[in-house]
Amino acid sequence: MFAVIVNTLTVLIGASLGLLLHRGIPERITNALMIALGLCTIYIGIDGALVGENALVTILSMCIGVAVGELLDLEGKLNGFSHLIERKFAKGSGKISIAQGFMTASVLFCIGSMTIVGAMQAGINGDNTMLLTKSTLDLISSFALAASLGIGVLLAAAFVLVFEGGLVLLAQYIAPFMTDYVINEITCAGSLIIIAIGLNLIGLTNIKCANFLPAIFLPVILCLFM
Repeated sequence: MFAVIVNTLTVLIGASLGLLLHRGIPERITNALMIALGLCTIYIGIDGALVGENALVTILSMCIGVAVGELLDLEGKLNGFSHLIERKFAKGSGKISIAQGFMTASVLFCIGSMTIVGAMQAGINGDNTMLLTKSTLDLISSFALAASLGIGVLLAAAFVLVFEGGLVLLAQYIAPFMTDYVINEITCAGSLIIIAIGLNLIGLTNIKCANFLPAIFLPVILCLFM
């Protein structure tokens, strides 16, 4: 769990610095940075989506996943939680909600082969190398994200702790199912959600990305039969 704690701290530190320095950045630069982050997010999503090996797994994961997400109203629950936080901490009516910052950062920090493989290595062999490398990247990313998206990025540290920590603790039990094939399909489904987040960031769409989150876990089951 050492690397998970380090990763959580790097997100907290990077996001805190981004929030502090955000006050001195003119709004026009913040808006431009938002578009730049959106474009980079789309690029990251496209790059990750290309690792998928079976289009049918991706299609089923996304369709079943969003149906489950809509039934559970994950987006509504996330927004409800973020509104509680906003009433306590947010000042003014910013263009970016806490929910959007939290969702964007959480998915970017936790979805991808680096997170999954790194957690497997840490949990099974005690090898923290990959997660520590990821921590360095997340330190820089959280700074840039928080400067544009606000306090929601800071809250994403909790998601990193729970998600990565859960993978590390369960590593010995789920490792047999986490083949390269499964990891690639999880990355592909998650990357499509990342693309949707990027489109939201640049203002082209208003996709309820949280409702797609169940799609990330479905490849573990679907790949057993395909």
